[in-house]
Amino acid sequence: QVQLVESGGGLVQAGGSLRLSCAVSGGTFSTYGMGWFRQAPGKEREFVAAITWRRSTYYGDSLKGRFLISRDNGKSTVFLQMSSLKPEDTAVYYCAVDRTFPNSDMESYYKLSNNYDAWGQGTQVTVSS
Repeated sequence: QVQLVESGGGLVQAGGSLRLSCAVSGGTFSTYGMGWFRQAPGKEREFVAAITWRRSTYYGDSLKGRFLISRDNGKSTVFLQMSSLKPEDTAVYYCAVDRTFPNSDMESYYKLSNNYDAWGQGTQVTVSS
């Protein structure tokens, strides 16, 4: 069974940066589509970014340009580099895996949380004003 462990969250001032990591164990990471979602208290879980096995990338509205998703297949890890952080970015950030292969090339597919097979425990990101 695939397992995902997020790390790298913390407290940062507005305008700062953080890099989140998601280490994946089990299965063949290099074939997986990977996604990042976030959820703030009282709000719906929101799509942040996704990357396919061929490194096509997709981003949630208003996040492209500030957030960058990448992967290191040798480390079985997906990253989320977050820059110019805003207080509204405060949330628990989750990574998720889609083991469907070949991965979908439809951006809309990765925005739906139900299309992912497994989730990490989440890492808290807090952006202070």
